[in-house]
Amino acid sequence: MPPYPSIRLLIVDDHPLFRQGVRWALASEEDISIVAEAASGEEALEWLQRSGPSQEPNAMLVDLNLPGINGLELTRQVRRQYPGIGVVMLSMHESDEQAFNALRAGAAAYRSKDVKPQALAEILRRVARGEYVINDVVLEEPRVASRVLTQFRNLPQATSTDPEAVDFPIFTPLSDREIEVLERIAAGGSNKEIADSLGISTQTVKNHISSILRKLSLNDRTQAVLFALRRGWIETPQEIRKGSGPSDDPE
Repeated sequence: MPPYPSIRLLIVDDHPLFRQGVRWALASEEDISIVAEAASGEEALEWLQRSGPSQEPNAMLVDLNLPGINGLELTRQVRRQYPGIGVVMLSMHESDEQAFNALRAGAAAYRSKDVKPQALAEILRRVARGEYVINDVVLEEPRVASRVLTQFRNLPQATSTDPEAVDFPIFTPLSDREIEVLERIAAGGSNKEIADSLGISTQTVKNHISSILRKLSLNDRTQAVLFALRRGWIETPQEIRKGSGPSDDPE
């Protein structure tokens, strides 16, 4: 059994030779399956609309400089319509400006096309798990770190007239499921109530909470809720506005 969930990959690039190269580079990765290729953003969106749930990818490789709908716009549309798909954006040349714009558009990772096959495979695994490959980008591009931290620290004050500022559900290292768990904690749900509402086990809820606290370097669920609220990752529930806080019921 592979150590990660199966990765269903859609490659979007206008160069057939590059798409074939990706297939060759990932051929030995047993947990990665390439479900489709597309030569443009339009073609990728059409394929996603035609494909059923069993075919839908959980990861995409997207060329930044696509003809027609470019990689940034494609990423925005995919993140709106298919939030379960993690996008890895590729570019011919790395730059802090492109990395920042890619992450802001909703890409989970940004790399140059000379990325090594093993590194690309690991990035895809992390993205398919709902993670954002932020730390590597920060280490390689310190200027990106500074810009991203400043931008997203001030994002709750951004005006609604800035479509890019509100297009992506705020730069977060948490998975979609972890955000759902946090939202239910914020609404006062116990672990059992959260488990029932999401159709998962109580132990799975506890695992998600442990993962949230580890990723955010926090000690308890109340701190996690306040942290997420301040950054706009979750909306303020009516219960909290009325004065009730998240439940600390362990069950």
